[in-house]
Amino acid sequence: MFFNRLIERRIEAYQSDLIKKYYDEVESIYTKMRGWRHDYHNHIQALQASMAMGKYDEVNEYLRQLNDDLTNVDTVLKTGRVMVDAILNGKISLAVQNDISVNARARLPEGLGMSDVDLCVVMGNLLDNAIEENRKLKVGERFLRVYIGTKNTFLYIAVTNAAGKRQEKTGRLFRSSKGNRHGFGLARVEGIVKKYGGTFTAASEDGGFTAEVLIPVCAVCGKQGSV
Repeated sequence: MFFNRLIERRIEAYQSDLIKKYYDEVESIYTKMRGWRHDYHNHIQALQASMAMGKYDEVNEYLRQLNDDLTNVDTVLKTGRVMVDAILNGKISLAVQNDISVNARARLPEGLGMSDVDLCVVMGNLLDNAIEENRKLKVGERFLRVYIGTKNTFLYIAVTNAAGKRQEKTGRLFRSSKGNRHGFGLARVEGIVKKYGGTFTAASEDGGFTAEVLIPVCAVCGKQGSV
């Protein structure tokens, strides 16, 4: 029991360090966004000046650079909580770096009392598993779909990723065709979800793996803290 708790504390410390790292990265992006808005009028004046002088090639190049810059800013997910944004955007950036096609939408329901730490642990573990499974596949076969929103009166989280052959479930863990046990992070997710009176399901099939979380928003209120 003591050894298990010691391991859990080390995992929590490691995840806290990661959250801090992603928090700093997203804060940097937010600073860039504020700077872009601040410079908006300067951009317009520069374009008007170039247009007045007939420098249309220069205008096109300027617009291309602005579009690239704005695209990088607009791809940031904004759930309404900076810490959650940090972990989400950090993991999605990692997925893109691994040539994984990403489709993500995220917005947390208002009044959600679930702690940032618990939300980050849930999302971090789900996305870690999804990225890990994608890495086993060839480039071009990899994909990741993330949805965070409201389903009736529930917080709903769904993460679907590309996978190989269907994995068999042994107890709370999945076993791949190669015999490797998969899903230790999912067990931690399940523990947090149960604490808030929610349900966690995971389904494996040939070509894909889906994890879903449902937590009643009203039941979350006042239940702060982490597992």
